[in-house]
Amino acid sequence: MKNRLFFYFEKILFEPRKWDWIVISFLAPMSLIYCGITFLNSYRKYIFQKRYSANIIGVGNLILGGTGKTPFTISLAKKEKDVAIVLRGYGRDSKGLIVVSENGKILVDISKSGDEAMLYAQKLSESSVIVSEDRDLGIRKAQELGAKNIFLDDSYRQHQIRKDREYLIVSEIDNPFCIPAGGYREKLWFFKRDIISAKEGVDFWREVYIDSPTEIMVLVTAISKPHRLNRYIPKDIPKYSFPDHYNFKENEIREIFEKENATSILTTEKDFVKLSQFKFRFSIIKLEIKLSENLLQFNFG
Repeated sequence: MKNRLFFYFEKILFEPRKWDWIVISFLAPMSLIYCGITFLNSYRKYIFQKRYSANIIGVGNLILGGTGKTPFTISLAKKEKDVAIVLRGYGRDSKGLIVVSENGKILVDISKSGDEAMLYAQKLSESSVIVSEDRDLGIRKAQELGAKNIFLDDSYRQHQIRKDREYLIVSEIDNPFCIPAGGYREKLWFFKRDIISAKEGVDFWREVYIDSPTEIMVLVTAISKPHRLNRYIPKDIPKYSFPDHYNFKENEIREIFEKENATSILTTEKDFVKLSQFKFRFSIIKLEIKLSENLLQFNFG
């Protein structure tokens, strides 16, 4: 019931049907207040920006949930040296600043890192990964570790940090409101002049394939807007979706596996960093981002 309610409201935020606009209209005044307060706070932070000696490369978006920031950042970071990734670390059981990996050596388990940070640590074998609610502390720690190119995940809202280059992944949704009536966390403010917009199909492309497919697969995932996977997977396989960053339980997965008489669990790389602790056979949806030359020319050499 909880999952159904979660996905119902997610549908309202991003792909509302005609009758959903009744709920949206009711929430719209709160969205206007939220957006106004957010703008004032963002501008205040922007005026007092902090600068750093390292190159700060931001990757962000405007809406709630996934737009491909993690694989996009991984593709950019693989082209650089002396790299660190700094992110908040959603879904972790820990708090404060934690060095997840140092120059490729993973130092903590996934309960302390969160799923996205662990995926970064596994995919970037020579980089450092740091989780911290306070991004300033995270950046300073990255500099201590010798990073010269620091990638700031989910960077757009960090207006207090001066970025040498900032990418904004553009997403078109049917609901124009900020939360709670719509899916926007912020709008593209007038003072954000140096943003590099990145649109899928124009500036970057996804290359997706299924690693180790089996005869009877069942999809298990905990990502935002899981319907995004539909174009990459067989249409007739059973699908089980959980809220973003969900902490899977082995008995839940076993129940699904046995109910569908499956030969493997089909899941994303982000989900697999959590699911891999369980003794099932897995088929993995592999994703790589290919970047256009227009975007790559802004990289630091």
